[in-house]
Order: sequence, then C-alpha cells, then structure tokens
Amino acid sequence: MNRRKKGNQILKSKAKRAKAKLAPNKDKPRYISKADRAKLEADDSQTSETPEE
Repeated sequence: MNRRKKGNQILKSKAKRAKAKLAPNKDKPRYISKADRAKLEADDSQTSETPEE
C-alpha cells in the first residue's frame, strides 16, 4: 500500500467515525441504569399515590 493511499484511508476512516458519532442512533433505546430506573419508578409511585382533585 503506497503512502498516498494509506493517508487517504486514514482520513476517510476518521471522517466516517466522526459522522457516525453525530448521527442519531434509532435502533435501540438509550441505556438507563438500574438506579435511575428505580428512582423513576419511585417518583411514578409517589405521583400516583397523591389524590388529584
């Protein structure tokens, strides 16, 4: 592999990684830690217990 081809390959791969990082990933939902899930569940249970008039 000559020098020019190798340089172009490196630049293309860096550009590809940067573009992928900026693109939104819609395949799977964002990870929520176990502690955050427990906190959200506790908040939901508190709001459902308070009677709203």
